[in-house]
Amino acid sequence: MMGEPSHWVRRWAHLAQPGGSALDVACGHGRHMAWLAAQGFQVNGVDRSAEAVQAASAHGMCLQADIENAPWPLIEQGAPRQFDLVLVTNYLWRALFPTLLQSLAPGGLLLYETFATGNENVGKPSRPDFLLQPGELLRLCGELTVVAYEAGFLSRPERFVQRIAAIAPARLALGEDSPARYPLSLE
Repeated sequence: MMGEPSHWVRRWAHLAQPGGSALDVACGHGRHMAWLAAQGFQVNGVDRSAEAVQAASAHGMCLQADIENAPWPLIEQGAPRQFDLVLVTNYLWRALFPTLLQSLAPGGLLLYETFATGNENVGKPSRPDFLLQPGELLRLCGELTVVAYEAGFLSRPERFVQRIAAIAPARLALGEDSPARYPLSLE
């Protein structure tokens, strides 16, 4: 059975390009893919579990890949394929973060929500490798425009999390080889 989509995702997904492309990283059985598809997004997912990929494929394009031990599978013209929305929930692999940021289209939205330090006191995951340190998600998103950020304890189910909604800089091409970057205004 698929769970409900994250409140964080439902709250902030409207900031992404309507009808745009979305990537759900470590998508599991596709709870977010199903919800995003219902909102009109062109959804894509990636997960290492064959069972999860089979289930999630009902909601969009889904790829089975071990993103921790193999090259990033979503490459176009030698660089990570870009999406209007990149979504990650309940998953942390720090080495992947630069690729996730490169996967954001200009003006694209990153929605990230995962476990944080303190979670070891209430359940799993409890290993530091899988828990964000205080302020870590903000630091990792340093070049993005942060729209919302929360860190703390949630009671249902009990867990410590950090979550962020952040927008990639838009690019204004001045010439073929020299894109200028400027922050996206939310006004």
